[in-house]
Amino acid sequence: KEPDHLNDEKTSVLQTTQELVFANYKTFVQTAESSREIFKQFNETENRLDGLVQKIPKFVEKCQSFCDTSKDINTYRRINSLTLTRNAELLEVLEMPQLMESCLRSSQYNEALELSQYARQLGTKHGDIPIISSIVAEIESSWSGMVGQVVGSLRGDLPLARCLQLVGLLRSMDAFTEPELRIKFLQARDSWLQSLLNAIPKEDPNLHITKTIELSRIHLFNIITQYRAMFNDDELITPGRDLAVNECAIFYHWIEEKISQFLITLEQDLPGVTSIDSILGQCTYFGLSFGRVGADFTGRMSDIFVRVIGEKFESSVRKTTKKFEKDMESFTLINKIQKTNIKMPTAVKSENPPEQLVEFYPLAEYCNGLISAFNEIRLCPPVALSVFCTKILQESLHNVVKSILLFYKQEQQAFTASERENMLKFIENLSEQLIPYVQYCIHVIFPPNQSAIHLGVSENLLQEEGITYLNRDIILEPLTPLLPISKNLSVSNVQSLLLQRTSEISSSSDIAEIDTSASQLEKLKISESHLLVKQETVSTNSQERKALLTEDIKVLANNSTSNNENQNR
Repeated sequence: KEPDHLNDEKTSVLQTTQELVFANYKTFVQTAESSREIFKQFNETENRLDGLVQKIPKFVEKCQSFCDTSKDINTYRRINSLTLTRNAELLEVLEMPQLMESCLRSSQYNEALELSQYARQLGTKHGDIPIISSIVAEIESSWSGMVGQVVGSLRGDLPLARCLQLVGLLRSMDAFTEPELRIKFLQARDSWLQSLLNAIPKEDPNLHITKTIELSRIHLFNIITQYRAMFNDDELITPGRDLAVNECAIFYHWIEEKISQFLITLEQDLPGVTSIDSILGQCTYFGLSFGRVGADFTGRMSDIFVRVIGEKFESSVRKTTKKFEKDMESFTLINKIQKTNIKMPTAVKSENPPEQLVEFYPLAEYCNGLISAFNEIRLCPPVALSVFCTKILQESLHNVVKSILLFYKQEQQAFTASERENMLKFIENLSEQLIPYVQYCIHVIFPPNQSAIHLGVSENLLQEEGITYLNRDIILEPLTPLLPISKNLSVSNVQSLLLQRTSEISSSSDIAEIDTSASQLEKLKISESHLLVKQETVSTNSQERKALLTEDIKVLANNSTSNNENQNR
């Protein structure tokens, strides 16, 4: 029965199932479709899970990278926060180059030096930081410019305190060694002094040399004072100093250069100076004052003054001589006023020129020219020029004598009796008035007693050696035959002198060329006041010359007799 029951049950269940199926057909269809869809999706999910499993390591890497980046961002954020906190301090560091430039522009060198030292320390600590390296480089560049600016500040009219400050700053900067610092200081101060000297107008030698002396004397002493205040040459040798460098020589070499430069300027301007005595006084004071620093250069200046004064005197005398020679070309002896009653003294004791020279204007103008030359050196006559001036004057007077002789040779054949007497008077004024007066002027300018003391000899020895003494015989040698004979010479002596001249002429008749001083003889003639000897031109015929001299002897004797009678009366 049980199997039947089971079959019935089975049949019932199948029927019920069929009914259920028929009743829920759509549901079963949907379920099947859903199941199939679910299965399909499960398969897709499985595939995706497999892909996800494969991508998880990359995701892990990305996450790790993100974590690292987050850490860096956090670090940067912390740095930025710190930067924001220290913004003011960082800004000061970044503005150091601009601050350095500002200090230099306002000449705040001490602050600039401190800033430079701080920048060097900063570069030593943080030189690996690029921004710090660039800042230090800019400051070093500005520091180099500051050295030049400080040295340039020495080129001005600075007081001692300012110079001490600037040199102390250069020492603190340690830019130069001690010898280099001395040289830089002297170069800067010399550049300023030279600019002052170059600004002096050079058109007027008097103004130029006067201002040069004044500026050189004032500013050179200021520079020397400043130098000695900053550089002590007397101190003992300090450690670290270069023993191979003579630092004292730097200073004295510079002084020598300045003195040489001044002497060159003096030598250039002195010939155009009108008042040499004033310049000599200023230069002497300037040179002697340098003795306080061991650099008295008056001895070197004296050579320049002696040379220039000598050249000016020589030039003046030569111009006067040429003027006399030119005057003699137009000179004439016609219508000369005879002042026979005037006694002609030979001893000159007055500074005024002889009045007798006025009768013959070439001699008067020549005398005035010599007086002008003497006046130029009167206030400062160097004793060293006494011999030179005497020699120049002797040469000038000798040339004057030659000019007179040339005039006589050219004009003597056309002379009238009055012109002959005027010619003799002209020569007598030269020999008896002008030459003694020139000798007197020489001794006024160069007193023999002072020259003797200077040379350490006696005045007699000066005269024997011809020092400050003119050699009258050499000067008048060309005019010897025309010179006046002494008044105490008797007629017999005159006749013997003339006979001697005659014999000399006779013995020289065979000579082809006769000496200029002996070839011109003039007839002797006695004036009312004195005895003059004139010599006629030597004739080529000796007999004619003897006849002329015989006539002269007769005239001389007659005139001498008349003079004796006048004296007896």
